[in-house]
Amino acid sequence: MKWWFFLLFISAGKAQFDTRRFLDYWTDLFRPLPRNPREGFVPDYTPKNQEEFDFIIIGAGSAGSVVANRLTEVPQWKVLLIEAGGNENFFSDIPIFAPFLSLTGMNWGYNSMPEPRACRDLRGKVCFLPRGRVLGGSSVLNFLIYQRGHPEDYNDWARMGNEGWSYNEVLPYFKKSENIGVRELRNSSYHGVGGYLDIEYSPYHSPLEKPFKQAGEELGYEWRDPNGENLIGFSKPQATMRKGRRCSSSKAFIEPIRFRPNLKVTKFSTVSKILIDPYTKTATGVEFTKRNMSIQVRVRREVISSAGTIGSAQLLMVSGIGPEDHLLEFGIPVIADLPVGYNLQDHVTFSGNAFIVNQTGMTMNDLAAASPFVAAAYMQGRGPLTLPGGATGLAFVHTKYSYDVDQTRPDIELVMGAGSLAGDAMGILRSLLGVTDEWYRKVYQTLPFGARMRTFSINPVLIRPNSVGRLMLRSPNFTDHPRIHLNYFADPNDLRTMIEGVRMVQKIIGTKAFQRYNTKLHTTPFPGCEALLFDSDEYWECAIMQTSITLDHQVGTCKMAPAGDPTGVVSPRLKVHGIKGLRVADASIIPRIPAAHTHAAAVMIGEKAADLIKEDWGISTLTNKL
Repeated sequence: MKWWFFLLFISAGKAQFDTRRFLDYWTDLFRPLPRNPREGFVPDYTPKNQEEFDFIIIGAGSAGSVVANRLTEVPQWKVLLIEAGGNENFFSDIPIFAPFLSLTGMNWGYNSMPEPRACRDLRGKVCFLPRGRVLGGSSVLNFLIYQRGHPEDYNDWARMGNEGWSYNEVLPYFKKSENIGVRELRNSSYHGVGGYLDIEYSPYHSPLEKPFKQAGEELGYEWRDPNGENLIGFSKPQATMRKGRRCSSSKAFIEPIRFRPNLKVTKFSTVSKILIDPYTKTATGVEFTKRNMSIQVRVRREVISSAGTIGSAQLLMVSGIGPEDHLLEFGIPVIADLPVGYNLQDHVTFSGNAFIVNQTGMTMNDLAAASPFVAAAYMQGRGPLTLPGGATGLAFVHTKYSYDVDQTRPDIELVMGAGSLAGDAMGILRSLLGVTDEWYRKVYQTLPFGARMRTFSINPVLIRPNSVGRLMLRSPNFTDHPRIHLNYFADPNDLRTMIEGVRMVQKIIGTKAFQRYNTKLHTTPFPGCEALLFDSDEYWECAIMQTSITLDHQVGTCKMAPAGDPTGVVSPRLKVHGIKGLRVADASIIPRIPAAHTHAAAVMIGEKAADLIKEDWGISTLTNKL
C-alpha cells in the first residue's frame, strides 16, 4: 500500500478525531507546489475586538470568495472575510477523491430530519448533507462538475419579479468568472476566457466514455456542450479543474489576491450572530468565535452573508430575522418577521444500482487506483484520478412528467460514474452516502469480488423537483445544527419522474453500444423491496425511497423576491427586506432551483452581488472608482 493511500485509509477510518488539526498538518506537509503563480497559502488574520471594516463577508465559499475578490478591487474599501474552516489539502486537490472529503473535518456534518419518502434504509434513517467548512466552502467538497442549467431557469426568476436576473442578464456574470480551457469552446459566445475560475474537461478518457456517447446517438441524442445553446443531450462533464487538479473558489478567487492590503481573512472563525440595532434595524457588525475567544467586529457599510443555504438561513434566524412564531419559540427577539428557512429545494439522486461489464479495465473499481503508475500520472495532471468525483458522462433528458410544454427543458439528469457502490471495498463511498454495511452485504456481496470490480453506475437526478422543504432552528445557538426537512418526493410527480429516469438508464444500457460488453444490471433486490416484482414500477418506487440521497444542491431558504411578495427574504438587489446594511449572496437566495449543478449559479450570484454592492455605493463596475 502506497504511503499516500495509507494516509487516506487512516484519515477515513478516524473521521471522528480532531480532523481539523490532522488536515492542517497534512496541508502544510503534502500539498503540491503550486503550478500557477497565483496559487499559495492565504494568510490568517485575527481581528482586534471592535475593529472596523467597510464590509464583512461571512463564508469563504463558492459565492463569498467571489464577493471578497471583487469588493477588494476598490482599494479604499477594507474587507474582512470570515471562514469557519481552514486550508484545503493535498487530497482535496485530487478530483476523484471528492467522495472521501465529506468524511473529514472540512464538512459541517449536517443531517436531515428523518424523511418519510427518502433515505429510509440509510444510517439513522436520515440523509447526509455535506457542506464545506473550509476556504472554498462546498466547492472543495463537490464533484467539480460545472453546469449552469437551462436559460429558462433564469428567465423564471425574472418572471417572478426579480428584475435583472433573466438569462441574458446573468450570462455575462457566468462568463466573467470563467477561463474555459476547452480549445474548441474558447470562441463560443456561451463561454468566457481570462476569468479566475478554470473550467476544463478531465484529461482522462474513461473506456466508458465512447459507449456512452454511442448509446446517446443510438437513442437520437446529440453530443453537446452542457453549457451551450441546447441542454438536452449527452456530454462529457466540464469541471472546475486546473491542469487536472481541483480549482475551488478559494484557489480561483482568494489565493491570487491573498496579499491585497485591504483584504483580511480570518480562518477557524465561526460566526454566532449578526449584530443588528433593533431600533434602526441596521446591521452594525458580527460576533464570532476563534480559538475559544469571542470577538466582535464592526461594519461601516454592509455585512454580506455568504454562509450557504443552511448557514445563512440559520444565522439570520438566530440574529432575529425569521418567522416570528418560530423565533419566539426559542426566545429570540424578532427584528424582522420574514419567511427565512422556507422554500428549501434540492436535487435528489438514486444511487444504488450497479451495472456489470464483461471486460476488465473498463471501470475505476479495477483500475488499481492506488498503483504507482496511476499516482505518477496524476502528478503530471493526467490519468483516472483526474475524473471529477469519478463522473465520466452526463445526459439531460425530458420526461413525460415535465410540467413544461417546452421540450428543450430537461427534468432528469443522468450521471455516469466510472465506478459504483458495488465496488466500494473500503467503505468510503458507503460512508458518504450513509449506506449501512448490512445493506451492502445483502445487495452486493452476493456478487463475486471480480464482478463487483467490473461495475459502473448511471444515476438519475431529479433536476426540476416540485417538492419543497423547510429549515428550522433546533435551538437559539448557531452551534446547534438546524432541523432540516427536505420533504423529498412529497409531490407524487417527483417520484414518477425519477422512475422515468431509471427507465431511461435501462434504455441506455440496452443499446448496442453497451451490449457489446454484455452490460447488465445487478438484480439482487434492495432490502425492504423483496416482496415486490423486480423491475416493476412498484419495485423501483420502493428502491428509490430506500436509498435516494442529496446531490448537495440545497437552495432557496433566503428567497429572492420583490418588495410586497410575502414569500421573499431578500430583494432582487439581495438586500434583506426591512434591514439596512445586510445582504445575502449565496445559493440561499435562489427562488426556484435551476436544472444545474448549483456551484456555477453560486459563483454567478457572487459576481452579480459584488456589482450590485458597487453600484449602490457609487462605484463604477468598470473602473472601480467613484
